[in-house]
Amino acid sequence: MLSSSPNTISPQETSIARLKVISSWVSSVQDIDKLLELIIETATQMMQAKASSLLLLDPKTRQLYFKVATGEKKSEVKDYKVKIGQGIAGRVAEKGTPLLIQDVKKDPRWYGEISKSLGLETRSIACVPMKMNDEVIGVVQIIDKQDGSPIQNQDMQTLEVFAELAALAIGNARKIDQVKQENRDLKEELGAKYQIIGESKTIKKVVSDAFKVANSKTTVLILGDSGTGKELLARLIHRAGSRKDNILVVLNCAALPETLLEDELFGHEKGAFTGAVGRKTGKFELADKGTIFLDEIGEMNPGMQAKLLRVLQEGVFYRVGGNTPISVDVRVVSATNKNITKEVKNGRFREDLYYRLNVVSLNLPTLRERISDIPLLSEYFLNIFKKETGASNLRISNEAKQKMMRYDWPGNVRELRNALERAVVMGNGREIVPEDLPIDISRPSVPDSQIGTTMEKAVNNFKKEFITLTLKHTGGNRSKAAKILDIQRTYLSRLISRYNLRDV
Repeated sequence: MLSSSPNTISPQETSIARLKVISSWVSSVQDIDKLLELIIETATQMMQAKASSLLLLDPKTRQLYFKVATGEKKSEVKDYKVKIGQGIAGRVAEKGTPLLIQDVKKDPRWYGEISKSLGLETRSIACVPMKMNDEVIGVVQIIDKQDGSPIQNQDMQTLEVFAELAALAIGNARKIDQVKQENRDLKEELGAKYQIIGESKTIKKVVSDAFKVANSKTTVLILGDSGTGKELLARLIHRAGSRKDNILVVLNCAALPETLLEDELFGHEKGAFTGAVGRKTGKFELADKGTIFLDEIGEMNPGMQAKLLRVLQEGVFYRVGGNTPISVDVRVVSATNKNITKEVKNGRFREDLYYRLNVVSLNLPTLRERISDIPLLSEYFLNIFKKETGASNLRISNEAKQKMMRYDWPGNVRELRNALERAVVMGNGREIVPEDLPIDISRPSVPDSQIGTTMEKAVNNFKKEFITLTLKHTGGNRSKAAKILDIQRTYLSRLISRYNLRDV
């Protein structure tokens, strides 16, 4: 009598090995379809069944459909569906309890139409429910033994193990899908929240340039007054670029003194200073493979400027109190509301750091430079506040819109948003009227730089600025601008030439 080779692996050992693979996969669910196939194929082998299948319940149609099947008719069987309560599988799904039928011909619950249509001879069937949170999501069944013997009670325990594995895998897969969907929804929500609203030429140009630079690793310096939306532009650059799936870290450099700023940027080692009870990861380390946005970069003192320059040059830094170099791949976007070239000229900002940060600069216009965007912006903010308050019929009166268009908005878009929020809260809940807006259009807006100049120069400066704003409001249409200004179009053309406004 010949003995089997010691290297021969028995079918049971193979099945156990595959069962271990299944267990390791269930938690991660790399490929749910492949995993379910592996579960059913292993169940078929371990139980030496002729065929097996996994049916999932469609809660809308209340029907079971074949998700996975084995046996000679595994492809054809997927064309069939089973109603809840119909046949053995339908009864198990309906009642939530397993069934073992050793002779289907003697059981009135047997629905033989599928076997008959496929030309299959079925003797015995075992079916167990798959449950998630005590709710049936499908069934697993085996049909006949390969040797022709009926399925036994002890086989039911094994089948239940496989049903539990399948239900666990499906549950994990659904959780992962739910998390992915929530992430997609959150990104869409954030995308809507951080939109740059505007149709004026000036804002369109800035946004267009931002998209051009988004896919590079180039450092970007965003210039603009407070409230113009510098952080929004930085977020747009990050979201539109190749690093969008990685983190964007935001840090306001003006909010922290030098020691704390260094700690925030680079982190520290345990024991680096009193109170450093553990290691801290800095913002640069967190932003590895992503983007870091350094707002108010013009407020950074010379010592921190030197340390930041070293990171930009070498891509390496040290935690506070550490001596191990840390390499990072970070895209740097910075912003300032200061006249940074003047800061460099006066020695308050390092020239070499300025050139490192200012590979590409984007200049955000003030709100008074894009007056035509005020209606769009006000409606956008109003819709946000309407959702928050539930005042779905709230509108902005024409008089309020006119008041907003005549105001110079020193606080820019941020001030506009705050003014509308205040108007929504303090208004009558139906219509925002001029009195609801906390702005004073009678307030003089003469720049400090004009104090001490002659009346003629001040008047000319006012005319030049007023014509510029009006032309931007009309998108450069001189006829419309002349009508608003209540002057002849030919006179407007002469003024445009006199003040050299041809590029407006």
